[in-house]
Amino acid sequence: MTAPTVSPAPTRPAGSAWRGTSYQRQILVLTGRSLTAMLKNPQLVAFSLLQPLIMLILFSQVFGTVLESSTLFPEGVSYINYLMPAILIMTGIGASLQSGMGLINDMRNGVLARFRSLPIRASSVLVARSLSDLIRTGTQLALLLLFAVLLFGFEPGGGLLGTLGAALLGLAVSWALTWVFLAFAAWLRNSEVMQAVGFLIMFPLMFASSAYVPLDGLPGWLRVVAHVNPLTYAIDAARALSLGNPVGPDVLLALATSAAVLAVSVFAAVRGFRRPLQAH
Repeated sequence: MTAPTVSPAPTRPAGSAWRGTSYQRQILVLTGRSLTAMLKNPQLVAFSLLQPLIMLILFSQVFGTVLESSTLFPEGVSYINYLMPAILIMTGIGASLQSGMGLINDMRNGVLARFRSLPIRASSVLVARSLSDLIRTGTQLALLLLFAVLLFGFEPGGGLLGTLGAALLGLAVSWALTWVFLAFAAWLRNSEVMQAVGFLIMFPLMFASSAYVPLDGLPGWLRVVAHVNPLTYAIDAARALSLGNPVGPDVLLALATSAAVLAVSVFAAVRGFRRPLQAH
């Protein structure tokens, strides 16, 4: 009886080393992992989708009856048509803060420690998280628009194309802000401090702007702050697209500001993320 022959294990050519999958493949796999983890938490999904809907109901009902009769309000424009473009932009702020909180949770539960033992690039983890949260934000915006049309009579003058342009602009602003909060999370690595910083950023951006009332209705000092608030340009651009008004330079200003914030935040996030996990 002869012993079975065993084929020799394949050998890698001398000087070559396995470098893992491609960068694009890493992002695709990690994005899928983030989406799967999100879907396995139905409470998080439900509250993430309900939060912008509740914000739409509250602001439309609280401010609508007052502002539509005001001389400061644009003539011939219902408040829901005025408000919805701002809600599309503002929804991304809350989603962006959740991105930073999710990154801190991954640092604490050991997921990122396991990732660092794999042959993957550190930036792919951040890009994947930003993309998965961008998909979540897009779902929120779609539900918001459907809800506004069916229950509040949202009927913008810019039609479907103008509303789609406003939603895409909201996603662009959201992605830039996501990287801002990922950068904060990568450096702070503390959920309590992160929440405090997030609210300090969110509320001035939200209320010191043209989101809920025209700028002429704000106090003088707050109007000055609103004029330098980059979200004001994004909101005005989204509103012009949605209402079918002349856009002017607001869209370019909003995109240029978002691109500048994105570039700085990506650099800061990657630098902070590469630090040892114990340094917090």
